[in-house]
Amino acid sequence: MSLLDDPGLFGRQWAAGYDRPGNPDPEPAAAFLAGLAGDGPALELAIGSGRVALPLTAHGVPVEGIEASPEMVELLREKPGGESLPVVVGDMADVAVNGVYPLVYLVFNTLFNLTVPGRQEDCFRNVARVLAPGGRFVIEAFVPDEAKFATEEREVQVHDVTEESVTVRMHRYDREAQTFLRQTLTFTGNGVQLRPFGMRYQWPEQIDGFAEAAGLRLEARYADWDRSLFTVESRSHISVYRKD
Repeated sequence: MSLLDDPGLFGRQWAAGYDRPGNPDPEPAAAFLAGLAGDGPALELAIGSGRVALPLTAHGVPVEGIEASPEMVELLREKPGGESLPVVVGDMADVAVNGVYPLVYLVFNTLFNLTVPGRQEDCFRNVARVLAPGGRFVIEAFVPDEAKFATEEREVQVHDVTEESVTVRMHRYDREAQTFLRQTLTFTGNGVQLRPFGMRYQWPEQIDGFAEAAGLRLEARYADWDRSLFTVESRSHISVYRKD
């Protein structure tokens, strides 16, 4: 198995700085999701540190979660209200809960973290299994941009420079496999730390195909959580799939 296929890798490598300043404001996502959740409970796949789940509970929606990384769950437990959220530690593609949920959601491009071929499709099938009739599965993902890929492959991005260390980032894309490898390197006087990260990206119509095969239909698609119109120029999408 590739190192990148380990569902807990991201949390082990990035939990320490995951809640750093500058992350997207979670409130627009929480407000959007609250409008679909009814009385709940909602299920968040890859709940992480509760960045969206906790604001959603503030809207009165009970939230449960699945998270592959114990390190991320530890961050969640340290936050006010996080100690009481039910969380299953495991691979989100397995959706190892019993349901039934009126809302399941997966945000911040995390569907693409499932790098093993077939696991994204598994995720959709298992979500469909635990959705209530009329329930929704909400996905937030970027729209692949091959021009951006080409730029990132040529660049070495400098992320941090201090008196003790330098952190840089590089990318490699496999367009046929629709995957990328991102390597973040930190150089210090004690050596080099490598933090690899990979994704298997999909275009919106490919994700629609996963949903259709699982018995879900596209109900709505927006460019952002504010329900802006999705167009060919949009670089991200919020897609709402319904189980009839």
